[in-house]
Amino acid sequence: MSERGFAVRALGEIAIRCRDLDKMVAFYRDVIGLEVFEGGHRDRIVFFQINEGYAGHTCVLALFSTEDDFVVPSPGNSSLHHLALTIDRSEQDAVIAWYKRLGLDYRVELFDWIGWRGVFTEDPEGNTVELVAFNRGRGTG
Repeated sequence: MSERGFAVRALGEIAIRCRDLDKMVAFYRDVIGLEVFEGGHRDRIVFFQINEGYAGHTCVLALFSTEDDFVVPSPGNSSLHHLALTIDRSEQDAVIAWYKRLGLDYRVELFDWIGWRGVFTEDPEGNTVELVAFNRGRGTG
């Protein structure tokens, strides 16, 4: 490990904005063969399991409806919603300390329905980058 105090362990999530969510869901479910997560996701956000992932954080493909208020357009009108990289939960405080040291804006979000905790920032072109970990049973924050 380096002076950062954390290491990326796996790809956590690929998130794509969709103009036609129903068609995209059908494609990834019926053509590609990914399984939809049951329960907890919002009506206009659909998560597919790609594999078991790392340390309890399942690797997913997330499809976001462009009609969802949660979807904030990025520069260049990219269909990328955000990139999530899996780290160890014990290293998330090091991420926050590192971002503070660098003067980067960040936010922390809990996804209780699936047991994840994400630390979000933006890359130089405005794309959202999430460092995410399994957080089940760890409390809030």
